[in-house]
Amino acid sequence: MGKEATNGGAQKSQLAHTVEQLIAVNPYNPDILPDLENYVNEQVSSQTYNLDANLCLLRLYQFEPERMSTPIVARILVKALMAMPAPDFSLCLFLIPERVQMEDQFKTLIVLSHYLETARFRQFWDEAAKSRHIVEVVSGFEQAIRAYAVHVLSITYQKVPRAILAEAINIEGVSLDKFLEHHVSNYGWVIEKGQGKGQVITLPRTEFNHPELKKNTADSVPLEHVTRIFPILG
Repeated sequence: MGKEATNGGAQKSQLAHTVEQLIAVNPYNPDILPDLENYVNEQVSSQTYNLDANLCLLRLYQFEPERMSTPIVARILVKALMAMPAPDFSLCLFLIPERVQMEDQFKTLIVLSHYLETARFRQFWDEAAKSRHIVEVVSGFEQAIRAYAVHVLSITYQKVPRAILAEAINIEGVSLDKFLEHHVSNYGWVIEKGQGKGQVITLPRTEFNHPELKKNTADSVPLEHVTRIFPILG
């Protein structure tokens, strides 16, 4: 079993290496389309990600529209959603023809992107539940979105009621208890009793949820930055 896993990992690494070489040598060669498509499927199954390779594939589809695989494009967009808060989804969407964007599955993904960008997590999870055939094709989708939701809460709030967290990450009950235990143990979260019976989670201090931290770091300019400015001014 261990040997098979090792061999599988080696094959995956070889595929990634091969694709990187192909892109470096001739990124506009349509002959590399099958390799790039296989690499997208590899990213889906192995929970890896390569934006540059995916953008290269979308650009090639622009030159070879008759060879475009809409399932592959959909998987690229789902992987891009999973990369938020990076702007990957917009970068990929820009390379997809409008006629393709008007297909139902792509309109759904655009709506999901909008919900994430505006932190409307309840609407996001409701829509995602109706579109499982699109998003659940990609391994690790829910985990990646939950990580993004936690990121948004962490840069916005100092304390979060349990109910708000549950809505944002779409977990309740015992599963939420385990999620909290993990983050208390590994990420410095603190659980407090709020008013009534509700729990309140205190999130780690950052320069985003504690502006005074940002002010302290912004007041000091590294000396090397100052010395670089002097020759420019001179």
